[in-house]
Amino acid sequence: MISEDNNRDAEVSGAVDTNIPENEQQVTTEITESKETKSPVQKSRGGWTLATILLANQGLATLAFFGVGVNLVLFLIRVLDQQNAAAANNVSKWTGTVYLFSLVGAFLSDSYWGRFLTCAIFQLILVLGLGLLSLSSWLYLIHPSGCGDGVTPCKPKSTVGVVLFYLSIYLIALGYGGHQPTIATFGADQFDETNPKQQSSKAAFFCYFYFALNVGSLFSNSILVYYEDKGFWTMGFLVSLGSAIVGLVSYLLAAPRYRYIKPSGNPLPRVAQVFVAAFRKWKVVPASPENLYEVEGSESAIKGSRKILHSKEIMFLDKAATITEMDQSGPNNPWRVCTVTQVEEAKCVLKMLPIWLCTIIYSVVFTQMASLFVEQGDVMESHIGNFHLPAASMSIFDIFSVLICTGIYRHIVVPVSGRLSGNPKGLSELQRMGIGLIIGLLSMVAAGATEVARLKHVQPGQKVSSLSIFWQIPQYVLVGASEIFMYVGQLEFFNGQAPDGIKSLGSSLCMASISLGNYVSSLLVTIVMMITARGENPGWIPNNLNEGHLDRFYFLIAILTALDFVVYVFCAKRYKGINLQGPEQEMESIESPQEEVGINRV
Repeated sequence: MISEDNNRDAEVSGAVDTNIPENEQQVTTEITESKETKSPVQKSRGGWTLATILLANQGLATLAFFGVGVNLVLFLIRVLDQQNAAAANNVSKWTGTVYLFSLVGAFLSDSYWGRFLTCAIFQLILVLGLGLLSLSSWLYLIHPSGCGDGVTPCKPKSTVGVVLFYLSIYLIALGYGGHQPTIATFGADQFDETNPKQQSSKAAFFCYFYFALNVGSLFSNSILVYYEDKGFWTMGFLVSLGSAIVGLVSYLLAAPRYRYIKPSGNPLPRVAQVFVAAFRKWKVVPASPENLYEVEGSESAIKGSRKILHSKEIMFLDKAATITEMDQSGPNNPWRVCTVTQVEEAKCVLKMLPIWLCTIIYSVVFTQMASLFVEQGDVMESHIGNFHLPAASMSIFDIFSVLICTGIYRHIVVPVSGRLSGNPKGLSELQRMGIGLIIGLLSMVAAGATEVARLKHVQPGQKVSSLSIFWQIPQYVLVGASEIFMYVGQLEFFNGQAPDGIKSLGSSLCMASISLGNYVSSLLVTIVMMITARGENPGWIPNNLNEGHLDRFYFLIAILTALDFVVYVFCAKRYKGINLQGPEQEMESIESPQEEVGINRV
C-alpha cells in the first residue's frame, strides 16, 4: 500500500496515487482461480523435435506458395495477355495482400483461436485455394494444352475462368499470409523461456525458420518453374497442392505433443483503453512511476502475460495509470484507469512503429525479385546450349545465397562478433537490420548496372539482348544476403519486443512490412510511368523494355533506400527496448488444441 504522505503529495497534482481495492481484489481472484484451474506446461512437450516438424511444415507451405508466386508475373503476361507494367503491378498487389493477411492471422491467433488452430485453419484455406487454381487452369485457362510457354499463345479467356483464377490466388494469399507469422510464433512457443538453454534455442529457431522457408522455395524456383515455363502450368499447381496437403496432415498428426500458449484476448480494446484514459486525464499530472496503478503479485492483469516495467518514454500515456479521486469514488472503469503493464503494452506498439516503417523501403527492394527481375531476365540471353533457363529460376541464386549466408552467420559472424562485442547474439537485431538495408541498396545498384549493360547489347529489331542472364547473379545474391540480416533480424526483433499478449502480431509486422513494400512498389511504378511516359516517350518501364530505362528505376530505389537508412539510424539509436519484470515466468497453457478455441478476456 502507498503511504498517506504520498497520497497528499499526489492530490496537489490532481491525482491520487493509490490502488483501487475492488479492482485489485477482482484481478487477484481471477489470477488465483486461473492458477487453480489451469494445468502447468508439460515439460515433455515442445522442444526441437516439435520445432523441427513446424520448420518442415513451413518449408512445405512455402514450396506450395512459391509454386504459384515465383512465375505468376509470366503467367499474367503469357496466359492472361497482360502488359509488363500491369503484370508487375498485379504481382506486387497480390504479394502485398498475401502479407497483409498476416495481420489477420496474427490477430485471430493472439486474441481468440490460439496458434495451433489458426495455423490449421489457414493451411486448409491454402489447400482450397491451390485446388481451385489447379481446377480453373485445367478447365478454363490453359487452352490449347501447353500454351503460355512463350511460343504458343493461349486462347481468349472466359469471364468465369478469369474470376476463378483471381478467387483462387487470393484464397492462396489468405491461407499462406495468415499461416506464416503464426507458425513462426508457434515454433518459438515450443521452447521454455525459463530454461537458459532453450532461450538460445528460441533465438536460433528464427534463423532456421528463414532457412526452412528458403529450402521450401528452392524446389519451386528450380524444378517447378522450369515446367511451368514450358507450359505445364496445371502440373506445377498440382504439385503445389500436394505439398500443401502433406504439410497440413503432418502438422495435425503432431497435435498431442505441441506446447500450447493460451490466447490473451483481443488486444485492440486494451490499447484503446490506454489512449482513452490518457486523453480523459489530459490536465492531470502523471503520478511518479512507483505510484502508478498495477495489480499486486507476479502475474499481470492480462492473462498469460508477464508484467512490463515502467519506461520513461511517451510519458503522456502514464496518465492512464494515474489514479484520481474520481477513479476512487466510482466503480472500476478500465476506460479511465489502466495498469502499468497495459500502458507499457501500448507504448511498445508505438515505439516499434518507427522501426517498422523504416523497413518498408527495404521490402520494395525485395519485391523486385518476383516482378522486374523476372521481366529483365526474360529479355536476356538464357540458353545454355539447347537448354532454355527460365528467367524466374534465377531466384535460386537468392535462395542459395540465403542458405550459405545462414551458415556463415550462425557459425562465423555470431561467434566472432559475440567475442568482440560481449553480446552472445553477436550483432543486435537493430544492427543486423541496418546492415540488411545497406546490402539491399547494393543489390539495386547491381541490378541497375546489369540493365545498363543489357541495353548496350540489344540489337535493333531484337527483343532479347545478347547479354547473358547470368549477369543477374550479383543482384540476386545480394538480395539473399540482405534477407538474412533484415528479415531474420525483423523476426527476432518484433517477436522479442512485442509483449506476451501480442507475440504473433509482432511476428506479423515483418510480413506486413513486405505487404506495404509491395504496395509502395506498385505505386512507385505507377507514378514513374505517369511522369516518364509522356507524348512519344514510352517511359522507364514500357512493354518493350529495350525502349525504356529500367536501370533508372533501380537507381531510384537505391536512392530511396539510402535516404531510408539515414532515417533508420536516427530511429534505431533512440529506441529503448521492452523491460519485463523479474525472472521470466512460465505462461499459462492448455492441455489440448481443442480447448485453445476459448476466449479469455481480462
